[in-house]
Amino acid sequence: MRKSPRHVWLAACAAVLLAGALPAMADGDPQGSAGAGISWQQLSPEQQRVLGQFRARWDQMQPVQQQALLRGAQRWESMSPEQRRRIERRAEQWRNMSPEQRDEARGRAERFRQLPPEEQARLREGYRRYRELPPEQRAEARKRWEQLPPEDREQTREKMREKRKPRDRDDPREH
Repeated sequence: MRKSPRHVWLAACAAVLLAGALPAMADGDPQGSAGAGISWQQLSPEQQRVLGQFRARWDQMQPVQQQALLRGAQRWESMSPEQRRRIERRAEQWRNMSPEQRDEARGRAERFRQLPPEEQARLREGYRRYRELPPEQRAEARKRWEQLPPEDREQTREKMREKRKPRDRDDPREH
């Protein structure tokens, strides 16, 4: 039996949610912070439908894992069809990446999380403006960037980093 892309995506979401629950499970409380678990029969028909791939092992899961999966299922069900399609496209892109590309993406995400909130907001705004460009303009901007030699790209990145740094009050360029 071949699994549908949606089932694969839900499994990927569940894995991410479970990974997020691991720190809570490692705190020494074998039941997690959720108390007693929820039996499969206590789930609503809709919850059972979304979480169907976990049915066989649901009752053996730690409560904190169950809660994480329930939160993920609730988020999934509250999304618009367009949001779901976007997530499914991104999951497909992720599945098509090589392990090296995934590591690179994780590194970029971690570097982004380390940035100050103002810098994150600035980058999000720049990306939003880029996404609002007509497809032809985006393609042209991407082409120009890709045609730059690597040293020119790095020089451009460095200039942008310098622009973002606050100037020292004693810096003569400020007076």
